[in-house]
Formats: sequence, C-alpha cells, structure tokens
Amino acid sequence: DRLTIVQEDAGTFVSKLEYMNRFNVICVDLYDQEAASPVLDDEGFYRDCHQVLCHGGVMTMNLFGRSSSFASTVKRIQFAFGFDRVAAFKPTREGNTVVLAWKGFDLPGRDVLIERSEAIEARYDLPAKKWVNFLSPCSYSEP
Repeated sequence: DRLTIVQEDAGTFVSKLEYMNRFNVICVDLYDQEAASPVLDDEGFYRDCHQVLCHGGVMTMNLFGRSSSFASTVKRIQFAFGFDRVAAFKPTREGNTVVLAWKGFDLPGRDVLIERSEAIEARYDLPAKKWVNFLSPCSYSEP
C-alpha cells in the first residue's frame, strides 16, 4: 500500500508540478542503450529531482564510477542537493557505483549507521554492515 512505482521519462517526471515534494525515494537511471554517459546530466535536472522529494527523501543514481564524467556529474548533483548531501558507494569491479543524494537531513554518523545496519542484518538476510563500509561522502567540494 505504501509503494508506488512510476516508470516515465526522467526529465518529464521530475518537471511535473504535481510531483513536487511528493516522493520519499527516486531511483534514477539516465543511461541510454549506448551507456556512454548520463543523457540528462545538468544541474537543472538534479534541482528538479530535489524538488520532487519530500523532506527526508533520497535519490539513488547508478553511475560509472570510473568514468571521466563521474566527478562533474557528482558536482552537479552537489550544486542541486548541497555539498554535504551527496555520498557514493565504492565502485564495483565493473566500475558501477550508486550515488545517494538526500533532502532535509544530515547523514547520521558512522556509529549510528553501523547500529542501524546491525538491526537490518538481524531482521533480513542483507549485508548492511558491508554497505556502511563502502559508503563515503563525496569528496568534491565547492570551487
């Protein structure tokens, strides 16, 4: 009852006024069939992503963490969400990484994240403590 899935063109989706401040989570995949770089990769798009999120909402985005465009994409996300509101998981062996950006809260400290990960692992068969170890704030900062 609490889950709504919307599959739509990302640019169209985040620009709709009726979606403003409506979603807790948005999962963004911006690669086309050629997978060369994100097809919507400008600060305006990321500002629109920020706008559709509720206070406390999170955007997840898959990027090629070893790509030359990774740093510039993360900077655009930081301009939209805030320089202290973006983190990334360590890239996989293949180079993919998940970037997180959030609205309206500070990322809890490592001790709190570890405590929460232990609670998740106690309830579900998931490697949550490993996720905490692979997550780090993006080190790019305002120029």
